[in-house]
Amino acid sequence: MAEPNILLTRIDNRLIHGQVATQWSGTLGANLILVANDKVAKDKMRQGLMDMAAPAGAQTRYFTIQKTIDVIHKAAPRQKIFIIVETPEDALKLVEGGVPIKVLNIGNMHMAEGKRQVATTVAVNDEDVATFKKLEDKGVKLEIQRVPTTAKEDVSKLFS
Repeated sequence: MAEPNILLTRIDNRLIHGQVATQWSGTLGANLILVANDKVAKDKMRQGLMDMAAPAGAQTRYFTIQKTIDVIHKAAPRQKIFIIVETPEDALKLVEGGVPIKVLNIGNMHMAEGKRQVATTVAVNDEDVATFKKLEDKGVKLEIQRVPTTAKEDVSKLFS
């Protein structure tokens, strides 16, 4: 069975968000944006808002983490998939469930209690760091990059 054509998986706690989604989709050449998020999969209103922010020419899907695991291998080769998740934990669940994620873009992880700012738009706590370590151990390449036009930041910042 052919692997699904996953161009990139991104952590962004805003999920599909304005210019960010448009810039990434355009740069990647994605025609399917898959939001893998248990809450959003049940929230038609948030889906509608995200559809408005989604770039023209890309389809959107809002699946639970489990449904993403269940259906990703049925994707057609012509589907150029850009997966967006909210947290590193969700990304790890996908990888553990057999979703062939090779590169994980760490985009936005907002500052919150107990988190420390490690990059321009990335704040992590110890649990996040442990999760990133597990992802690396599973062969996932981590990249910190806000938008395609900004430089990638040093991933070792996550672990310092």
